[in-house]
Amino acid sequence: MRYEADGWGVGELVFDDELLMHSDLPHARPGGLGGPPLRGDCPQRLAERLLDYFAGGRDSFSDVEIDLDGVTEFQRAVTAALRAVPYGETVTYGELAALAGHPGAQRAAGTFCAHNRFGVVVPCHRVVAAGGLGSYGSLGVSYKRRLLELEGAAL
Repeated sequence: MRYEADGWGVGELVFDDELLMHSDLPHARPGGLGGPPLRGDCPQRLAERLLDYFAGGRDSFSDVEIDLDGVTEFQRAVTAALRAVPYGETVTYGELAALAGHPGAQRAAGTFCAHNRFGVVVPCHRVVAAGGLGSYGSLGVSYKRRLLELEGAAL
């Protein structure tokens, strides 16, 4: 399903029943809204929560079930560590690796973040480089900065 967040653009959620399989953050998209019709109320509830988040509401999204089939134990540990980083706070890639029980694996933690398919549900935007913000995939560092500013994180 697609949802439109004012000032952010159109995001997309992909579900298998109530299990979140993929989440694209809202950004400018040609053609605006569209996509498959809603099935059940879980996608609608999450879309409403995301709209509230992008309007400045606080939400940890910690109760959202995500698809972790096929991920490694390291990736599960990084996912859990990321979901525990509080709203408005940041950690470095090295700190994230240590929180996940793998000190020294900051590059692997960065690789995980670069391939994160769950947007703010698994908040990789809260992970920064030791010397600055770091990158944020195809959406870019300005989008990451905007998310952190939305959360009131010290930059």
